[in-house]
Amino acid sequence: MKGFSQLNKAFDSRVRMGVMSVLVVNNWVSYKELKNLLDLTDGNLASHVTALEKLDYLEVKKQFIGKKPLTTYKITKEGKASFEQHIEGLEKLIRGPI
Repeated sequence: MKGFSQLNKAFDSRVRMGVMSVLVVNNWVSYKELKNLLDLTDGNLASHVTALEKLDYLEVKKQFIGKKPLTTYKITKEGKASFEQHIEGLEKLIRGPI
């Protein structure tokens, strides 16, 4: 089946699809922004961004603004390429055989 081989198991989760979708079109996005945009709990978001980080699909920056911690995320080149290939595979599956 055309496109099936391009699918990446790392993006099977709707949460990971959402995280990558936000990051592919934005530079740095804060944890709080991701949580609010995707309507997730802390634990749910944390587990998925950790999994994506382990795959080197996103970069994490931790800093303090005054005394408040700020964690931000950015998609890596590898993450962007893998995600775009996954989306291309989904599009081929949706279009079906030509």
